[in-house]
Amino acid sequence: MKAGSRTGTAAAIVGALALSVFSAPTAQAADTGITVSSVVINGGKPVVVGTSDEKAPPVTFRVALPSGYSTADPFDWQAEPFLYHGTTAAKGANSGGLYMGSYTCYDESARVARCEGEIWIDPRYDLDSNGDATTWKIGVSARLFTSNGGLKAEEYATLSGGVQVKRWAKATVNASPEPVAKGKTLTVTGSLKRADWVKHAYTGYGNQSVKLQFRKKGTSVYSTVKTVTAGSTGALKTTVTASADGYWRWAFGGTSTTGPATTSADYVDVV
Repeated sequence: MKAGSRTGTAAAIVGALALSVFSAPTAQAADTGITVSSVVINGGKPVVVGTSDEKAPPVTFRVALPSGYSTADPFDWQAEPFLYHGTTAAKGANSGGLYMGSYTCYDESARVARCEGEIWIDPRYDLDSNGDATTWKIGVSARLFTSNGGLKAEEYATLSGGVQVKRWAKATVNASPEPVAKGKTLTVTGSLKRADWVKHAYTGYGNQSVKLQFRKKGTSVYSTVKTVTAGSTGALKTTVTASADGYWRWAFGGTSTTGPATTSADYVDVV
């Protein structure tokens, strides 16, 4: 597996590292005596990934070392969370897991440190199935090393809970005619698509409920005019009666596998 590397240690915690949105229970690595706790990934929110851009959700966690080891000696130990599929953390770590890059640990005491870093996700290489849009398990790998750098002990553990990884969604909007006479029919069209991690492209997301929203010129709040079901290919279309100058947009709330999407606004002048 790809192993993260620490970039340094410090005598004090830097910044607000402990997020409270999601805090997994402690995982004890029995073979090493290392305890990893307070793991928070992406602030407890789902990780939404597109087709090409790398994502780097933040990770914070706490490490406590066994007797005889010190956080001041970063080459003597290693401990890091990762995300995986599979029956066990050990199997998941070596079969398509999502791993941390470098991470930094800040000393709290001689054997306790607060750590922060990022999990790197490149959809072109790390996500090869749309079935990856699911809840991933949180694993922890822990290692102790000998004075000459050899591996002394290794342990894989699983935390309760998980992290949702979702497909990025995109939507478009077009309202016509522009301008339109007051009281006449305005046709609003568009499309809803989402990331396909097999084709590495955005494909239509059909049969989904999408809200048509309007904001009157001179105001700052959108209101939902109606809810439309996207066609089988993700096409959106409906009609409304033009009544005032303003901005039209589509808003999709997302699903268990797909993130939300809101279009830019299309301004229509009513004459």
